[in-house]
Amino acid sequence: MGDTGTGLHSTIGILAALIQRQRTNRGQRVTVAMQDAMVNFCRIAYAAQERDGFACQRAGNQVVLGTTAPSEAFRCTGDGPNDYCYVYSSRANNLQWEALLKVLGREDLLDDPRFSSPQFRANHAAEVNDLVAPWMLQHSKHEAMKLLAEAGVPAGAVLDTMELFNDPSMHERGIFVSVEHPTRGKYSMPGWPVQMSESPVDVGAAPLLGAHNASVYGELLGLDKSRLDQLAAAGVI
Repeated sequence: MGDTGTGLHSTIGILAALIQRQRTNRGQRVTVAMQDAMVNFCRIAYAAQERDGFACQRAGNQVVLGTTAPSEAFRCTGDGPNDYCYVYSSRANNLQWEALLKVLGREDLLDDPRFSSPQFRANHAAEVNDLVAPWMLQHSKHEAMKLLAEAGVPAGAVLDTMELFNDPSMHERGIFVSVEHPTRGKYSMPGWPVQMSESPVDVGAAPLLGAHNASVYGELLGLDKSRLDQLAAAGVI
């Protein structure tokens, strides 16, 4: 989060600076500290602090504002470390909650005052979780995700890196790609996640140390092969 998120924040700043330069003909320096970027990612926690007047409390999988339920990773069929499915109900209205009750077969609770608003459900989060948990145990995480998502309830199976890597759709969409590495041969790695119809990105293996010496020194400095060989033999390049 710190590495990638700071890079993304930096990109936004660079793009803004480029637009400003087009208008003013003046460049500028763009800096983003990793710690500062992470504060921005924690903005909801600071909203909770502002509301409550004290440091945001840790809430596990529950949203830190404590304004809705469910917001939890539930155990599903199986005893593996990833046999969980995360389920969330919007704090904006009751639509997802009502859809969840229909999936659970608990439409008798549609008019229950304990669960009549997102905040009331947050106040009774333990009771909400007790309603959801038994149903989740009857399904695999993928089954639960499919049934809930089709009903309009946000849900996501907990996946580790290998499960994601082995998902065919991730390769079909270029989220993982195969490249030819000079020494390792065919190698699979994360690709470029930004999909742009007019600007596709071809992902290749990073060059080995010195792989472009000839083109860089030759084209930019005008050095011929014999001179490059001399510099390489002397350990200069």
